[in-house]
Amino acid sequence: MSISRRTFIFQSAAIGSSVAFLSITNTQAAAPMVSEADPQAKAVNYVADAKKSPKAKPGQACANCALYQGGSASAGGCAIFAGKQVASAGWCSAWAKKPG
Repeated sequence: MSISRRTFIFQSAAIGSSVAFLSITNTQAAAPMVSEADPQAKAVNYVADAKKSPKAKPGQACANCALYQGGSASAGGCAIFAGKQVASAGWCSAWAKKPG
């Protein structure tokens, strides 16, 4: 059975992108949670529960922030805290409304 060059290239690209996606997903899942005591977290008034922050406006949380990279997960990456996860229910002063 022979395989065409075009089929080989398409299959290789599909497998490569799947591996890259799974690698990124697994890296985020293994990242530690950011602590409220972390100096960077303190600098932006991060709290793991937005309801506990007097500065957070109703409806603001990491889950609906443009910087949150966790999708619908209970925790995920954030552009502010590289290599760490934040709680989706959290909040910080860098909160920005998701476009759309």
